[in-house]
Amino acid sequence: SPDNGAYIYGLHLQGCRWNYEKGVLDESFPKVLFSQAPVIWLKPTKNTELRQYSHYDCPLYTTVERRGTLLTTGHNTNYLMSIRLPSEHSEHHWIRRGVALLCQLSDSI
Repeated sequence: SPDNGAYIYGLHLQGCRWNYEKGVLDESFPKVLFSQAPVIWLKPTKNTELRQYSHYDCPLYTTVERRGTLLTTGHNTNYLMSIRLPSEHSEHHWIRRGVALLCQLSDSI
């Protein structure tokens, strides 16, 4: 385990795949809807200290059903957070494809 933060694994990418050779998001293979996400290091960092690189702020949802109950705070119960993923394409490119990270592929636990 890292000295600072935590490694997470077992997430799924929807609408794209991870290119392990380049270490960036890439287009999905034909007829593949979901792919395994890489191990991600969640490292607490101040916004002012974040490294600048081409990335996509990828939303992380608990399930494929992206809708959830809207709480009185204005937050969705299915949305967890955004994770910065390196990319050679613009954020708009991935938004148009509906790219997201998912904790599970079905609504049944």
